[in-house]
Amino acid sequence: MNSEPFKKSHHESFMWLSSWMDDSEKLVAGFTTKNGGVSTSPFSSFNLGLHVNDDAKTVITNREHLAEKLNMPLSNWVCAEQVHGNTIQKVTKTERGKGIYEYADGISGTDGLYTNESDVLLALCYADCVPLYFYAPSHNMIGLAHAGWKGTVKNIGGRMIDCWVNQEQIPVEDIYVTIGPSIEACCYTVDKRVISFVDAIAKDANVYTEVSTGQYALDLKQLNAYLLKNAGVLDKQIIVSSYCTSCQDELFFSHRRDQGKTGRMFSFIGFKED
Repeated sequence: MNSEPFKKSHHESFMWLSSWMDDSEKLVAGFTTKNGGVSTSPFSSFNLGLHVNDDAKTVITNREHLAEKLNMPLSNWVCAEQVHGNTIQKVTKTERGKGIYEYADGISGTDGLYTNESDVLLALCYADCVPLYFYAPSHNMIGLAHAGWKGTVKNIGGRMIDCWVNQEQIPVEDIYVTIGPSIEACCYTVDKRVISFVDAIAKDANVYTEVSTGQYALDLKQLNAYLLKNAGVLDKQIIVSSYCTSCQDELFFSHRRDQGKTGRMFSFIGFKED
């Protein structure tokens, strides 16, 4: 759809969402890599997930490293207890610190966060699932969603749009979405059960191909893009990353490639205080 929205920073541990940051001095947004941290195998080395049986002190050291590089204190972060659902929650400064030291202390049962307050960094974990970034610059609103196949077929992206339009009174034409690095169809095969859920919500989306009997290569990025357009987001305001978390072994953790024994990357977005 557009050129790659994520650009490598001079820090090996994360990439900037430069297509948005270039237009805002206050916005901080990006996606982490697996590099530049202190975790050991199989979490080598920049694991940010507290729920994968890595040493918690090591994970917090990695998080502190990222906070320092972003100039966004760890105490200002908001994390969630992600459950592959479609629950969306608006957060404020009151929720800062949720889930930063204990996974279970994150915003409960939630896979989508948004805010219009500065000095709040939204952060969610990934290792193949699709990170969705939302931005309405004229309304000072930002959001994140975690969309694995379950969250995608539950239309978590569309639910975020619905929240912004109907609860926040943001016109849909003012909303921009970036679909971040995730596993792509080249590396993501699912069975008929999963495809039945896809067909139920997007039968005409043309986002999967049968590669063998009962096995289908599924493009979760394009499925999310399809659902976002159905929710009213303008096609020209949806940008899709070309990075595949499974293919790019040198950059990313991948739950499927690494057979479940791996770390987690973060998507993050926030506004710095004036």
